Amino acid sequence: MTTPETVKPGLSLRLYRVLTSLAAPFAPLILAWRMRRGKEEPGRRPERYGLSSAPRPSGFLAWFHAASVGEANAALPVIDAIAAGRPEIRMLLTTGTVTSARLARDRLPRGVLHQYVPLDNQTFVQRFLTHWRPDLAVLVESEIWPNLVLETKARDIPLLLINGRISSSSYKRWRRRPGLSRPLFRAFDLVLAQNGRLAQRFAKLGVSRTLDVGNLKADAPPPPADLPGRRQLDAALDGRTVWLAASTHPGEDEKVMGAHLKMKIARPDLLTIIVPRHPERGPLIAEQLRAANFKVALRSLGEVPVADTDIYVADTIGELGLFYAIAPVAFVGGSLVERGGQNPVEPIKLGAAVLTGPHWRNFRDSYSELLGAGGALEVRDAPSLAETALRLLEDGAARQAMTERASRTIAGMSGALPRTLAEIERYLPPKTTFKHAS
Repeated sequence: MTTPETVKPGLSLRLYRVLTSLAAPFAPLILAWRMRRGKEEPGRRPERYGLSSAPRPSGFLAWFHAASVGEANAALPVIDAIAAGRPEIRMLLTTGTVTSARLARDRLPRGVLHQYVPLDNQTFVQRFLTHWRPDLAVLVESEIWPNLVLETKARDIPLLLINGRISSSSYKRWRRRPGLSRPLFRAFDLVLAQNGRLAQRFAKLGVSRTLDVGNLKADAPPPPADLPGRRQLDAALDGRTVWLAASTHPGEDEKVMGAHLKMKIARPDLLTIIVPRHPERGPLIAEQLRAANFKVALRSLGEVPVADTDIYVADTIGELGLFYAIAPVAFVGGSLVERGGQNPVEPIKLGAAVLTGPHWRNFRDSYSELLGAGGALEVRDAPSLAETALRLLEDGAARQAMTERASRTIAGMSGALPRTLAEIERYLPPKTTFKHAS
């Protein structure tokens, strides 16, 4: 298999590598600050310096790297399929967030290792690669860290990007800096893009081989919904009119509050559930709600809604699937503010009717198809959110027709998983007869 041609780094890339090396003494301060904000696990901080906490397993090792929960969810079906079909292949998943590490602990197949990715410093990355000696590196979506990419390339490790995406603004920035971008993108042996438009972007940035295989998130299983506490929550919500605002960002909670007030005029029994994108925001959201005279329950404190609870703030990790399954209507956040939206596939697979704001560029393909088919509805502000959510809550037939259209649309978008696996297989060793130890 041919190796992509190496392109010499330009001045800006060389400067980046120098600056990240000089910044190494400040890494402990950065990690300490992140730890105080709940963004690092204290016992695993050495992994961020490339100091691994587990031995390298023997045999062929495929290393997957996913930034956070969304990327990890895209990678998990691939990892699951390889673990089932090629049990002789050892796998390592690295991520960069506490939430994704918890997801890995809960959902990785037995025998697949997890580590935190090292900070993008040459020494840290070299230390990581020296310990793990991966035979294949598979990055997910848009994880293009210069030192990580170049150090992997320097060791002649095949480098793939799966479920590849790049925003229009990022693409323009990369294009303006060819001395920075071309050495990085030329380092990839293969990019499997979410669509043809993205495949063309990667090719123009210098990737030697790009393919349009579709979006892995359409093939991913929904997050778990049958979780501990489900029965207690079902009992607490019995008889209430319930809707969900999921993955909200700052600036959206206030709009959800406004929508709640408008909807409650028609449905006095209304309960609004807010699941913030970043759970650590839960207490602040609850404080804002109480200041506005809402009756609030906070899930991180073990509270459940009671009869007069207006808004339930579900500020926990790993339970979003539970709330998608409970709520018949779900507004998917990051879309009423300029954050690019969040994944609509998960709520659809769990039966919720999906509403989105106008800012859904991160999931352009999914939302374009869904909105075009009437499988999702777009809202602009608190009044339109209230009007649309209330209409769907009160019209079960319209809601069911909408969720059926959404399910058919998502089914039509699937197929990325087998295409991705077929391409990765080209970089794996020939299949061998594998015998389980007795």
